[in-house]
Amino acid sequence: MTHRDATESRGTGPDRSTERELQDALAALAGGVHAAPDAYRTARGEWLRRERRRRLVLAVLIAVVFALATLIGLWVLNQTPAHPGVIFSGTTASLPRPHP
Repeated sequence: MTHRDATESRGTGPDRSTERELQDALAALAGGVHAAPDAYRTARGEWLRRERRRRLVLAVLIAVVFALATLIGLWVLNQTPAHPGVIFSGTTASLPRPHP
């Protein structure tokens, strides 16, 4: 007995009838579903609103981070010591230079 002899002919097995019944039931269920006339327009409007809000939040976040980084940079640059530094003191008394 070969594999071909053990299987039933195509479309007559119990699996095929169950598949056909399920397909018919889903087709009947899908045929009874009716979308609202403006469903696409409403969904698209909501999506555009969310996209606009996401971009606005991102722009505000970028502006806040940029402003904060600028303020921190200016604050750090303003924290210079009141007295002149050792390197740029302008005094001529420094370490003696070796003579060649």
